[in-house]
Amino acid sequence: MATYNKDQIKNLLELDKKHYLHPTSSLRQHQESGPKRIFTEGKGVYLTDVNGGRYIDALASLWNVNVGHGRKELGEAASEQMGKLAYSSSFNNFSHESVIRLSEKLANITPGDLNVFFYTSGGSESNDTAFKLVRHYWKLKGQPQKKKIIGLERAYHGITIGATSATGIQQFQNMTNSLAPDFLHAAAHKTNCELGDKNDPDFARSIRGIIENEGPEKIAAVIVEPIQGAGGVIIPPNGYLEAVRELCDQYGILMIADEVICGFGRTGKMFGVDHWNVIPDVMCMAKGITSGYIPLGAVAITERLRDSLAEVSDDVLFHGFTYSGHPAACAVALKNIEIIEKENLPAHAGKMEKELKKGFEYLTENHSLVTKSRAKGLIGAFELFEDREKGIPFKPEKMAAQKLVEECLSRGLIVRAVTFGGTNIIALSPPLIINKEEIEKVISIFSDAIQEVEKSLKLQSV
Repeated sequence: MATYNKDQIKNLLELDKKHYLHPTSSLRQHQESGPKRIFTEGKGVYLTDVNGGRYIDALASLWNVNVGHGRKELGEAASEQMGKLAYSSSFNNFSHESVIRLSEKLANITPGDLNVFFYTSGGSESNDTAFKLVRHYWKLKGQPQKKKIIGLERAYHGITIGATSATGIQQFQNMTNSLAPDFLHAAAHKTNCELGDKNDPDFARSIRGIIENEGPEKIAAVIVEPIQGAGGVIIPPNGYLEAVRELCDQYGILMIADEVICGFGRTGKMFGVDHWNVIPDVMCMAKGITSGYIPLGAVAITERLRDSLAEVSDDVLFHGFTYSGHPAACAVALKNIEIIEKENLPAHAGKMEKELKKGFEYLTENHSLVTKSRAKGLIGAFELFEDREKGIPFKPEKMAAQKLVEECLSRGLIVRAVTFGGTNIIALSPPLIINKEEIEKVISIFSDAIQEVEKSLKLQSV
């Protein structure tokens, strides 16, 4: 492990403040205090910083380090590929072996006939690509007016202009003064409405209500996360995704599944939609496809969709990124999927779900502010309420979730606060290799940290 003296650490802090504009971070806080932590090493579920501090990475960094930190075989796969062919363009129908092998592998593990793949550098690019492809499809089919995309409230789809416009979290949309047109947002998880219950008071805000109001002839696609991640780990009720699939079929609308967080074992199955046996027309992937070891995203489309595009157009597909199908990234993805399958990580995540829920029950029983816990595989969350019996949430100015996250960090645990819309949600999604003892340690740290928050907010434990 690399060691740093005080002068080296001070120099890194000052250089970071001077030269690095951090993503999704407080710029003012950064300029006042510098980086919160500077990490130097990762091993398993742990990260180590320049001061020698060791942390359980219970968010898998950004929901993505599925196979854990420090997997040398992934670095070796990249090195081997770079030694043979570091980069080659896929434009003009050029190709190379690693992208072909990865495409074959993905076709074997994705549901239904999602057997055709376009490659990107990450989730935002994947979702933007999906929007362009479905609009291009309808244009070629002689229905150019079908261009509107319906997303869900509290959904997160990325930070490019199109992806931001599809995102249903207001704070991300507020960052820009010009969003892309033709994006609509429906209330999430209104199963009765999607099944046709017009007496439901939320019908007008549902996907079906919006389709009927706008006219199905104007709607290109509906995009859903199987489980909403950044919005607060919101798991849909049984029957919801099936209802959305049936609704799209009824009105001739394409269904896009955003599997950027849920994919590659996170939920206890290879993909989130597998829990509900739903096959979308388009599926977007990133994050867990390489476990974050190298940037890569992908968009899967059905063979039917590909064949329809080929039948009606002899023109060039004027969409592509310099790093679409990057050879080294594809090689890392292949090795990463091999590890996921060899170690049976989706099944392990399903097994550890029970341990995580058991830990959440312990926190609920012993701390009066903990409520509404949930988990699917190894993505989970709980909420903090000032009075859970009366359903009284904490006021935003009390910053309950943020305080708990900081108390956890000071004790060597990295988790995330979700406070959109006045919520106080604590989210976690540890590497899929986490074991029972490590989950118990996570819960123990949570309990100690919650006690400190209770003291600061003058609350009592159960």
